[in-house]
Amino acid sequence: MPPPVETPRPLWQRLLWFIALWAGGVGSVTLVAYGLRLWITAK
Repeated sequence: MPPPVETPRPLWQRLLWFIALWAGGVGSVTLVAYGLRLWITAK
């Protein structure tokens, strides 16, 4: 029995996932950088 053929997701859904993951990555880097900045200037 052959495996079921997966249809590719629509372009808008793939773009939405890409934007969400990109924004999450940028947001986490921003939070870490801001936290380090506060930690360094507090000393």
